[in-house]
Amino acid sequence: MTPRSILAITDFSLQGGHAIARAALLCAEHLATLRLVYLAPPAEAPPPDAGVRLSHHALQLRQRHGIHVHAATRIDFTAADVAREAAGADLVVWGTAPLRGLRAWFSAHPAIQMLRACQRPVIVVRNPADQPYQTLMVAVDFSRVSHRLVELAFALHPAARVELFHAISTANEGKLRYAEVSERAIQIYREECRRHAQDRMFTLTDSYDARRNRLSSSIGRGDPARQVVVQQQNTAADLIVVGKHPASRLSDLLFESVAQRVVRDALADVLVVPNDFQPASRGSAVKRLATDLPVRRVKAGSPRLPSYPNPAALPDSLRLFTNSPAPPHP
Repeated sequence: MTPRSILAITDFSLQGGHAIARAALLCAEHLATLRLVYLAPPAEAPPPDAGVRLSHHALQLRQRHGIHVHAATRIDFTAADVAREAAGADLVVWGTAPLRGLRAWFSAHPAIQMLRACQRPVIVVRNPADQPYQTLMVAVDFSRVSHRLVELAFALHPAARVELFHAISTANEGKLRYAEVSERAIQIYREECRRHAQDRMFTLTDSYDARRNRLSSSIGRGDPARQVVVQQQNTAADLIVVGKHPASRLSDLLFESVAQRVVRDALADVLVVPNDFQPASRGSAVKRLATDLPVRRVKAGSPRLPSYPNPAALPDSLRLFTNSPAPPHP
């Protein structure tokens, strides 16, 4: 899960500058290659010197960090073009000015839209990149995806402190009250949810015993997206890591996901990880192996079992239809 190729998207705004700087720090830390792409704001034409400015950024980053940086030669990039570019990167660092007005409320964040198209982890950068991330907060729901989020957080910054946070949703408590369930029963249900969350959190943290000195955990109650934002403000984490379940464009518009709300409301940088993502470098390696010259392969291990059934394991009535003799009687 260590990134080997990073794509930085900028519109030359303040956030765009922060994104380029953050991507350069990540490339220097992981010895990854960096590609710079310009994306114009919606309904705006790119500046005539966009290509020159990208080339200048690439030269400065190459000299400052000693990394491999490439600036895109095409400037008329659309969101679909950027998604195709992002499909060849292990990590995308997004830096565009926030949407204003009604567009911000009636459309998903551009990073969320692109994430739906290319299925790559995206860091939405908001703050200056003065140093590598020191504290990461991973929002977990105890599904199988939570383990991948934690592994990605450790791979992104091996020396950073990582906090696992889970928010116990109280939506079902409202349904119980609507059904006129007694307060005693609701209290028992609440305690059971808390005990279950504590057990699952202990199991999750215990699987990373070797990193326990840099790992902590906490549990909250309430709306998950709201609690993640509040917890980040309390702990001053540099980066929030949150998963994104697959959803259609209409579903994201009508029912905002936790990831989308965190991206909209958080003041810190947010890493959104789609479910079942695969690093692009793995696909490139497979492609390179497929195009290499054919080599002789020698099968190792135990011999393959025959495809036909073992006659000794068949009853006498079925052995009549095979060509194998019956085993001798002792």
